[in-house]
Amino acid sequence: MKKFNPIIEVKDDGLFIPEVRSWSLEKFRLVGCYCDIFTSGMNKFWDQLVYIDLFSGAGYSRITETKKVYRSSSLIAMSLPVPFSKYILCELDENRYNALNTRVKRDFKHLNVDVLNCDSNSSIEKIISCIPKYGKGNTLLPFCFVDPYSLSLNFSTITNLGKNLMDFLILQALHMDANRNFDKYIKEENQRITEYLGMKNWREAFEKNGTNNKKDFVKFLAEQYQENMVKLGYLENPLMHQIRSSEKNLPLYYLSFYSKHKRGIDFFKKIEKYCTPQLKIEF
Repeated sequence: MKKFNPIIEVKDDGLFIPEVRSWSLEKFRLVGCYCDIFTSGMNKFWDQLVYIDLFSGAGYSRITETKKVYRSSSLIAMSLPVPFSKYILCELDENRYNALNTRVKRDFKHLNVDVLNCDSNSSIEKIISCIPKYGKGNTLLPFCFVDPYSLSLNFSTITNLGKNLMDFLILQALHMDANRNFDKYIKEENQRITEYLGMKNWREAFEKNGTNNKKDFVKFLAEQYQENMVKLGYLENPLMHQIRSSEKNLPLYYLSFYSKHKRGIDFFKKIEKYCTPQLKIEF
């Protein structure tokens, strides 16, 4: 069977298209790989598969370096050979939301989609209410993709979504945001990391082993986030896909998959073979 190609070039349709850097194509490729293997494998075990995107964007992205336009993560997930049963797409920005909503209605009217103009952190009950009902004889597994523009997703949002069975694919801007803004975030009055980790005492934990400088910050956040996910019942996942800049080959983002069920381990092993490179997180 022909492998799904998640890099889908499209024509400018006159609607709003945000510009992104060339390394976003690697992100699109990885997300497409994850979603393709998820739906083609998990649909054998679950009656319903639901895709939730907490930061959906406009659906299209223009690459700054080439000016070419591609479908971005939310519409890549809607282009799969084996689609999800339902899609819940969230976008706060008005321009992105309007463009996304128009593209979904125009190109994907055959799919079951809710497009929400909302803040994922403050509208969690609204998002949860869109998830279909399930029960005995009607099983359901949601797959939540999280691609914030910064460390702007509160851990309380993940906690609320993760109360039931739900897999997460989370893009962490550990170098793009955390490393660059260390001096700002370390100050007592700044609450960004408190909300990101769901920990009021994170500074105390950061300094516990003598790690209180910038070079230790990314490692601390990655390990603490993983520890917090394990506390929610998710299986420990020591590997992450790394996305680097195409200019200086510097690490920018880490893409992590979290699952509560054993099939998630098998799923992750398939991802290792399907998507290369697979790297341990670097600090």
